[in-house]
Amino acid sequence: MTHNIASAIEELGLSTNQKGVSTGVHWTGNGKPIHSESPVDAAPIGTVSTASLEDYDTTLNTAIEAFEIFRKIPAPKRGDLLRQFGDKLRAKKVALGTLVSYEMGKSFQEGLGEVQEMIDICDFAVGLSRQLHGFTMHSERPQHRMYEQYHPLGVVGIISAFNFPVAVWSWNVALAWICGNVCVWKPSEKTPFCSLACQNIISAVFAENDLPEGISCLLNGDASVGQWLAEDPRVALVSATGSTTMGKSVAQTVASRLGKSLLELGGNNAIIITPEADLSMTLVATVFGAVGTCGQRCTSTRRLIVHEDIYDAVVSGLQKAYHQLAIGNPLDEKNHMGPLIDKAAVEQYLSALEEVEKQGGKWIVKGGALDGVGYESGCYVKPAIAAVTANIPIVQHETFAPLLYVIPYQGGIENAITIQNDVPQGLSSAVMTKNMREAETFLSHWGSDCGIANVNIGTSGAEIGGAFGGEKETGGGRESGSDAWKAYMRRQTNTINFSTELPLAQGIKFEL
Repeated sequence: MTHNIASAIEELGLSTNQKGVSTGVHWTGNGKPIHSESPVDAAPIGTVSTASLEDYDTTLNTAIEAFEIFRKIPAPKRGDLLRQFGDKLRAKKVALGTLVSYEMGKSFQEGLGEVQEMIDICDFAVGLSRQLHGFTMHSERPQHRMYEQYHPLGVVGIISAFNFPVAVWSWNVALAWICGNVCVWKPSEKTPFCSLACQNIISAVFAENDLPEGISCLLNGDASVGQWLAEDPRVALVSATGSTTMGKSVAQTVASRLGKSLLELGGNNAIIITPEADLSMTLVATVFGAVGTCGQRCTSTRRLIVHEDIYDAVVSGLQKAYHQLAIGNPLDEKNHMGPLIDKAAVEQYLSALEEVEKQGGKWIVKGGALDGVGYESGCYVKPAIAAVTANIPIVQHETFAPLLYVIPYQGGIENAITIQNDVPQGLSSAVMTKNMREAETFLSHWGSDCGIANVNIGTSGAEIGGAFGGEKETGGGRESGSDAWKAYMRRQTNTINFSTELPLAQGIKFEL
């Protein structure tokens, strides 16, 4: 079945010529236009105007005004707004999932899955709205009470990437809104129509509840818009998802004004396969992790660290599985893999293939570009697998494409963990084993150094309930579940004296 993109765009209230700056139901945009073209078939989706510096300043002022009202609404009432947002997403799940698939290039099922993540984080936020708890502590002074509480920050700036054009925004805004903040979103210029659709949906919720514009703001544009957010002292928190290079720039700029940043950056994720792994499970986890979203997930599997005793069996299974993959239009559900985001991504992928050969890698499954009928956009590639050693330079870098490195190891699992941890990034990791000791070693404090460590599950596919993020060059941020909400709040310690005297801490005496 191939899904109808034209009807999806119509259902989402979009046209081919759109304003790209919004503080709610009103739209503007006086900057240079973005021309969105689908990597699926190279067909134009439409044109989106972008933010000028004047548009940016007006948007920020509107957001600040809205914050003064929104922060005073009780958190459970804000939770009900997220419930309404989730209901609207359920009604438009197919349409939005279709647009995500067509504009970004991921499979239709993955597009639906991304919208389901939005729905799930709305449900999570509804419950969270009644659990924004603090702590009570005993004071050393008589008839004193101490406690901690959390308050909203103000304006939260969100910079998102093309690979999850709607879900990552929703992770941020759902928690930020529950906490009482307002949000300003700078989406990827490669997927502007996805951002327009999201803004249409949430703006309707706020309008129906007679809330002011500015709670949800959208600023389409190039990297300069992200720079404005990073430099602006009115923006209390900048949450940025993307490359490590981009994240370092954002972090330095925000830190120079002593602002807060939340970073979700590069991944170079590995699965360790021990001799006691279930190989059928392992192959499913590996193939989905390596080729899902055409290898353009931050949690995509980049490295396979395989014990020498089962190396040949794993390689044989991978070759068989890869030869069964169907590559083509992602809206056709019989296809497993769609295109890369654009031709520039294809060139980076082809350059990586050349480097693999130069550095001594041997092809298990040879990749390359695809052309001919069905591949006219020039964005389709074949997934590749290379046999390499752990110490070749290219393994240290993340190639945002379906390129998998297979690395043998000898001895016990701690040797494999050493190989896994020996890269700059630290997002997601996994071990495939039925051995409890191996699993527990992997999860111990001398095991995986990543923010996500899985047992008998691949590196892709995080659940909403857990905090998402990584260490080292992945940035150290946490989004989504657990207590990630605290990143969107400022912490305050309170002491209340209900005595008739004024005793000082540490027994200090001060008399007049």
